[in-house]
Amino acid sequence: MKDESLAGRVFGEVYRVQGRADLHEFLVHSVEASGGRVLYVSDPGRAPVYLGVQLDSDERMGMLVYPFRVTRNTIRNRPNDEVRGQLRYGSEDSWEREHPVGRDVAGVDVTMIIGLDLADGVLLGLDANLWDPLPMGISFYAKDAEIKHAEDSGWHVWEKVNRGGTRRSDARSPTNLETVVAFTPDRLIDYARLERRATSLRLDPPLRFAAATAMADHSPRDEPERRHVLEEQFALSSEQILDIIGGRNRLSVAVRGGVAEFHLERQLTGAPGIASVERLDVDAMHDFDVTLDDGTLLRVECKNASPKTSINGSFKVEVQKTRASKGDAASRFYAVNGFDVVAACLFSPTGRWEFRFGRTADMARHKHFPDRLAPVQTITEAWGDSLPALRA
Repeated sequence: MKDESLAGRVFGEVYRVQGRADLHEFLVHSVEASGGRVLYVSDPGRAPVYLGVQLDSDERMGMLVYPFRVTRNTIRNRPNDEVRGQLRYGSEDSWEREHPVGRDVAGVDVTMIIGLDLADGVLLGLDANLWDPLPMGISFYAKDAEIKHAEDSGWHVWEKVNRGGTRRSDARSPTNLETVVAFTPDRLIDYARLERRATSLRLDPPLRFAAATAMADHSPRDEPERRHVLEEQFALSSEQILDIIGGRNRLSVAVRGGVAEFHLERQLTGAPGIASVERLDVDAMHDFDVTLDDGTLLRVECKNASPKTSINGSFKVEVQKTRASKGDAASRFYAVNGFDVVAACLFSPTGRWEFRFGRTADMARHKHFPDRLAPVQTITEAWGDSLPALRA
């Protein structure tokens, strides 16, 4: 199909659609419910829908929305406790070719792929990075429980398994997981901000999950997003900073370690059986002091598990320092009594921010330095999935 102009601009392929005026109206309502004013909206007989939105402040936002209807129709061989959306634009014989998602090359407008569940008043946000190009004719599903969570809280985030199928042999996501956000109309602008950030920073599904979860509480609607202190300090955009990190291996490793520590602290804080969590940022010290509810103090070192498993399929984690002190070969290896627990982050092998916890007292020793830990430890069944589990 020849590209058409939409809102005086070209956004790739524009489809002629019928019977979607209610979706169009629901999007306009959602903009207003989320604190915006619609300055412009494209024709309801065309998809995607372009909306020019004015916020309470001077901030303006362009939204390019690919809306798809979500229903509760009974589907053969599918569970009854779910809703379904289907990506349908154009004639079925056109579905075999690629349908790239429209993008604003200037990065001013944000592109969103959204399922609209009009019956429940919930919107389902799909990852626009993963669903580009649009796999026409493909269905997407959400459980009733996820929709109910969104209805009750206004914003619900979960990870969904993503596998290859008959139309494509490979999974859409390299981690076999994708992040889905379900939200009510009053959170549409919040979701647009999430999608804008996820697109500009090229967030993968786990980082998208973390960003979406952090936005569970309302962000101020009348304030434009402010630059991070590091953007101000370095006189660089967040994307430029990430490009620098991504191009330097040691920086990437350090950042992944910091991200793992962030997720660990968040998971430990307030978890059952844990009284307090203190993060330490001191050279040559472990990462956390964690006090259990029985008063036990555990010194915890956070490490990233290897992306490669052992021959038997077990996870493994490297437990050693980057380099040794001059003239002391043993200094590269951790002393057995240097900390009590290793928290191994499983993101690298699984794509999930999960942890396994092992006692250093039970770990393998270095073959030449018996008071030091071996540099690579196998994560066995003796490792727990929580710190309190180590007491059992």
